[in-house]
Amino acid sequence: MIKWLITVVVALVLFAGLTPLLRRMGLGRLPGDFQFRLRGRDYSLPVASTVLLSLLVMLVARFV
Repeated sequence: MIKWLITVVVALVLFAGLTPLLRRMGLGRLPGDFQFRLRGRDYSLPVASTVLLSLLVMLVARFV
């Protein structure tokens, strides 16, 4: 259970750090990625981008 939690935290940190680069490539702007403003702050929930990146990582891990 703790390994799963560590993996999720590391993935979230990497995704947050790579967000500007990924936005230039078009990720974060897919249908299913939600962006909203609440109390003057912008929030982003990249659901579709996360699923796409998870599938890509799974394919790479399966063939390596």
